[in-house]
Amino acid sequence: MTRPDAMDRTVKDNPAQHRFEIALDGDDVAAAYYRIDDAGRVVLAHTEVPYEYSGQGIGSRLAQGVFDAIRASGRKAVLKCSFMVRYYALHPEYSDIVDG
Repeated sequence: MTRPDAMDRTVKDNPAQHRFEIALDGDDVAAAYYRIDDAGRVVLAHTEVPYEYSGQGIGSRLAQGVFDAIRASGRKAVLKCSFMVRYYALHPEYSDIVDG
């Protein structure tokens, strides 16, 4: 099966499921789960990329799309997910939206 490049994948907010997601093959999705706290901040709790997609840049594309979407919304992000913490450590250009 041929998989498109990670950068071709679109990150979408799915508020009904409390997650940002990238559609993969079939019913598979990569997802970053969140909640909105009392201050209106997006608390990123957990990120999942199916094992068979590891090493393809899907998680990084997801993180970039999540941070870009949060920035566009005017909200701040609280990083409780270790993957998002690691991504942010490599991408300090998102410091304007990270709040904890």
